[in-house]
Amino acid sequence: MRNRINRMKTYRMQEQASSAKLIFIGLRLVSVKVLNRYEIRKGSKTMCGIYGVIEKKIDRELAMKCLNTMTHRGPDGFGLWQEDGVTLGHRRLSILDLSSAGSQPMSYANERYWMTFNGEVYNFVEIRKELEQKGYTFRGNSDSEIIMAAYCEWGEKCVDRFNGMWTFAIWDKQERSLFISRDRFGVKPLFYVEFADGGCAFASEMKALLPLLPSVEANKPMFDRYFADNHYESQPECLIKGIRRFPAGTNAWYRGGKLELTRYWNTLDHLIAVPSSYEEQVAMFRELFLDACKIRMRSDVTLGTGLSGGLDSSAVICGMAHISEREEDERVNKDWQHAYVACFPGTDLDETKYAKAVTDYLGIRHTFMNIDTAVSESEFLRQIYCFEELWSNTQVPMMELYKKEREFGTRVSLDGHAADELFAGYGFDILKAYPDAKNEEEINMITTAYLNQNSEQGIPVGSAEFKRQRNKLYRNYMFKYRAKKLLGRADVKSAYADHPNWNKLDNLNKTLFVSTHETILPTLLRNYDRDSMASSVEIRMPFLDYRIVQLAFSIGWQSKLHGGWSKSIVRDACADFMPQEVCYRRTKLGFNAPILDWMRGPYREFFEDTVNSAAFANCDLIDDPGAIREDLKKFLAGENATFHAASEIWNRVQPYLWERAMITQNPVK
Repeated sequence: MRNRINRMKTYRMQEQASSAKLIFIGLRLVSVKVLNRYEIRKGSKTMCGIYGVIEKKIDRELAMKCLNTMTHRGPDGFGLWQEDGVTLGHRRLSILDLSSAGSQPMSYANERYWMTFNGEVYNFVEIRKELEQKGYTFRGNSDSEIIMAAYCEWGEKCVDRFNGMWTFAIWDKQERSLFISRDRFGVKPLFYVEFADGGCAFASEMKALLPLLPSVEANKPMFDRYFADNHYESQPECLIKGIRRFPAGTNAWYRGGKLELTRYWNTLDHLIAVPSSYEEQVAMFRELFLDACKIRMRSDVTLGTGLSGGLDSSAVICGMAHISEREEDERVNKDWQHAYVACFPGTDLDETKYAKAVTDYLGIRHTFMNIDTAVSESEFLRQIYCFEELWSNTQVPMMELYKKEREFGTRVSLDGHAADELFAGYGFDILKAYPDAKNEEEINMITTAYLNQNSEQGIPVGSAEFKRQRNKLYRNYMFKYRAKKLLGRADVKSAYADHPNWNKLDNLNKTLFVSTHETILPTLLRNYDRDSMASSVEIRMPFLDYRIVQLAFSIGWQSKLHGGWSKSIVRDACADFMPQEVCYRRTKLGFNAPILDWMRGPYREFFEDTVNSAAFANCDLIDDPGAIREDLKKFLAGENATFHAASEIWNRVQPYLWERAMITQNPVK
């Protein structure tokens, strides 16, 4: 080990010496020694997107064509490194260490290693101290350099130490091997292609790989599967033939012409011992949650929050306020008082009064943004191009929210995503706890959490109405549950069901585990990455700190529905630094576009023209275009004009719009 440290010190001295040979030419930083293969440019905007081609020579023009499809992910600069059939590219959104020391692709160990990295390692301060004790020194203050040193010290095991969200690739020139890693839960996206004639390529978005494909074709079976079940995002295949999704919690090596993937993280392998009492569990969660917020406040640019007025986002911004008043961490950014609220005036989706209660409680300003008008057709298609996937509703409100955050100077948004999946925030999950209820009190607890989700007043437990509904709900659920058991069918199906720790989870936690790792959350993580990155804003999620995930699946259902409240442990842990009317608010609204109003209003002509076009009729991705035209006509005439009907029509039209944005009118072409 000591020899290795001495060797690394030698590498660093050599690298520092070579760094003196860097010169500026205008806005371009070039290395005299490697002028033809390494270029970094500093721009005025951008967000992190990574790209690489391994064991396949491509010219600079093609490499830049691929890289520039992700300019929206990284407006603050780009970097391109090419040598001996290897290309690494990077689009940078500057968050930590705004100097050129944080630019990528980054070299290390006398240019033996080259890395391109997207994301954040929040505990880089602690890892840096550990590495410095081992003799490492650093030129800058970015987490990128920490990753390189950690990789040199611990190899692929370095990711076990990281707390964050990431995709990165490190090329070893000496061994001619590539190491790739994606964070535990897949917050940051990564796609890859293996070429028939050898070599592979990877990128943060599918569109960056399209110029490398012999042809760009929609993967029709995956469109059918997308609408048939909700496991699409946890599958390797994608909507474009030949492109595959790199799995979450996975490392890979490319060497000897082969790409080998290895799973390094499974939450079931990391369940932890928790205190037996609910009060101690609440204290444990509170400590973890505040620390998760603290390390996510490490930033050299302005912080903000997408505030809905619901429990989760309110807990995050109130947690930030609590930390800011007490924390001495010099890397914590104290410029966090920026709350952005999407408003839908006159609709049932509007939650502004709750959001205002939070900002009034904290004594900070808020920015209310009315999402009451549709965007132009060209912007609508641009957003579909940036999103590059399918979803059951248009992403306009979410993309407009983050666009406004960026316009007001916020580059990092700490948001409340993942709490619903981890701690039973969805009403449709709650009854899954019934099979584990041991007595009437526990049955009442579950029933109360379920019945009161749509009413602030609730139904008194002792009332005849409560008993009537409880008995009906319990009887119906348990009848189906027992019937499944008799037939040998699991109540909760999962790809993880064969894991030895699967049955350590109670029935509700099994349901939440699937939502977190296989269905709902992977899809939402994808959505919010694309929505925010379209405007060069980085989202950070304290609830998805891996330590909180470990805790979430190590406590029982009683700690999530305690006292008849959904997400009870979150409420009780945050109650003393949040407004009570928000902390113990029962009702919950989803963040969706008012597609019903828009389809019958500002988007009416657009949808009519779309379904009546020859291109729509001839699109291979559309099943029965005549039926869609007829259903839209009836909907616009007021027949069955419901939100559900609007969403169904949107889903049937969406594949055509996707093809138009991604393939037919793809800006790359």
